[in-house]
Amino acid sequence: MRVLEFVIDDEYSNRKLYSFLRRNVQLSLRLVRRLKTLPEGILCNGVPIRTVDIVKKGDVITLNLPEDNVNITPCELMPDVVYEDSDLLIVNKPPMLPIHESHNHQGDTLQNSVSAYLMKKGINCAFRAIGRLDKGTSGLVVCALNSHTASRLSGNIEKEYLAVATGIYEGEGTIDAPIYRPDPMKTYRTVDERGDRAVTHWKAVERIGNCTLLKIRLETGRTHQIRVHFAHLGTALFGDTMYGCVSEKLCHQALHCHKVSLVHPVTQKEIVCVTEPPWNKEIFE
Repeated sequence: MRVLEFVIDDEYSNRKLYSFLRRNVQLSLRLVRRLKTLPEGILCNGVPIRTVDIVKKGDVITLNLPEDNVNITPCELMPDVVYEDSDLLIVNKPPMLPIHESHNHQGDTLQNSVSAYLMKKGINCAFRAIGRLDKGTSGLVVCALNSHTASRLSGNIEKEYLAVATGIYEGEGTIDAPIYRPDPMKTYRTVDERGDRAVTHWKAVERIGNCTLLKIRLETGRTHQIRVHFAHLGTALFGDTMYGCVSEKLCHQALHCHKVSLVHPVTQKEIVCVTEPPWNKEIFE
């Protein structure tokens, strides 16, 4: 069980607890409702309190977040942990490891790996990846260890990617092109005016042979966005067989979530994690 404590300040003194929980702590409405059903879900100075009750400056509010009911098969593969505390787990995903279990992948995903890691530490926690990476994409994945952290971080993580495009780029630029799914039964995407707006910002880092190493930041988060955008320009990512680049040197797209930045939802401290891609530059030359 994760226990969070907060002290009422001047701004929320003589106001209903509900206002403090929703606006200051930024608890989701779903979590507020769930905590209300628990005998000691919400305490004020160690005593149960209703969300409609008035709180005063100096009151200590305790939230006892319930454990999850987890039923995921663990696996032997342990995750590459980059950062960890009571609320967050940031791991470096290998390129060919799917994130979630699916019809084709049972027991061999990052979800299973993280679950096994947490179970060994005695933590009963659902797998909450904030955002996702394609199976062939490597890099940093932020996992929330409770529903409050997941709610606070959703849409509030800055990511920087490294990618190798099969073409020559210089300087920096932006790709603003809508992405569409032609067949609802397939994951393949394409640029099409019928699609949703998608914006990708890129900066050339280094030319490697006839390829370019790029730093990429997404303004929107469409499925396969980076891969689709560069394929649309005729410079598919190296190794990306789905979008037109087959290579014997790399069996997946050269795309890596290199950096994540976020403000910790509990401590309010900035957290920045960086990892290097699993591929060597020599294969692109």
